[in-house]
Amino acid sequence: MDKLSLIRKIKELSEQYRDYTAQNLSRLVKIKSLSGEEKQVQQEVMRQMQQAGFDEVKMDELGNVLGRIGSGPLILAIDGHVDTVDVGNPDNWTFDPFSGEIDNEFVYGRGSVDQKGGIASTITAGRILKEIGVPPEVTFYAVSSVMEEDCDGLCWKYIIEESGLKPHFVISTEPTNLNIYRGQRGRMEMHVSFKGISSHGSAPERGKNAIYMASRAALEIEKLHEKLADDPFLGKGSITISEFVSGSPSLCAVADFARLHLDRRLTWGETMESAVKEVQDAISNPDAKVDVLYYEGKAFTGLSYGMEKYYPTWKIDEKAPVIQRGVATFMELFRMDPVVDKWTFSTNGVTINGIHGIPILGFGPGNEVLAHAPDEKVPITHLVAASAFYALFTHNIAAEEKTE
Repeated sequence: MDKLSLIRKIKELSEQYRDYTAQNLSRLVKIKSLSGEEKQVQQEVMRQMQQAGFDEVKMDELGNVLGRIGSGPLILAIDGHVDTVDVGNPDNWTFDPFSGEIDNEFVYGRGSVDQKGGIASTITAGRILKEIGVPPEVTFYAVSSVMEEDCDGLCWKYIIEESGLKPHFVISTEPTNLNIYRGQRGRMEMHVSFKGISSHGSAPERGKNAIYMASRAALEIEKLHEKLADDPFLGKGSITISEFVSGSPSLCAVADFARLHLDRRLTWGETMESAVKEVQDAISNPDAKVDVLYYEGKAFTGLSYGMEKYYPTWKIDEKAPVIQRGVATFMELFRMDPVVDKWTFSTNGVTINGIHGIPILGFGPGNEVLAHAPDEKVPITHLVAASAFYALFTHNIAAEEKTE
């Protein structure tokens, strides 16, 4: 099949499977799937992959579902996490968050944008590839990953380091509003702890109040935020205190313990070590202890798994092959230049590229402003466009691999 015929066929099939994609997504939205509670929705994902004709569908010990088509040496994985955040105050929703309602324009409900819409579109892309043929050079993986909302990148740490799948390219289907994304700020979580000395509240001068120590440090951390590095593409680093905890023997005693929880967003060039040192230097208190936190969660499979709560910044050069292939794919399908941009939030890319250096691009259905928000909904036209993009990108990397 020549290139124009291939493009025409992919677009035709993605439109033909419009209702199929929307219905698949609706079924996923109807199943509540908080982090660590994804068993039922993953069973539905596996059913959909099998129905679409995937060559192999399996679940790893953490609960990630890996659907494979083809067996070529060039491995492409398309990732979407199936867990969602909760709905928050239900009064803020104008429809049932788990209705999975479909009309002429949208699929409605929690996870439709973040990120089940990407999974549904990837499954449709797999069905298209089974129909038109997978290039012999390529192995195509659809990855439905778990526990991302609790710990971004944990699922891919397991996939790469434990399951042994290390793709040559990854597409993240986190919502991009059909733009191409090539980076994000990193993040990390820290505790700053202070140990004081208690005394009776009637004579505070006898003690050493940890709350005062933490409060002085908090003001220095506020100043530190203004001094953090900036990057012309990713933007400025940031730091904020998201929790203040203290303790004392009683409410009639000087506090002998206080702790600040820091949310630190890292721009290009900032690292875990540099961020910790900045905090230590800013508070300048030998009685303060700065710790980077560790996450350990229990998957629905019963497996406990964890990682440090440091999620590295990543940025792909706009001229990198993976981005250029994405831009070319977009232009061939939609006859316009794409917007090439970045996420404001964090994704599994922190592990895929930030730790393991695998080339990645973002292209997903839905607008990220609706992620974690009430009245979440995804345009069906986005689902159609995304399924076409994933299918054509698969052929494009095979064609370019031949020429290289």
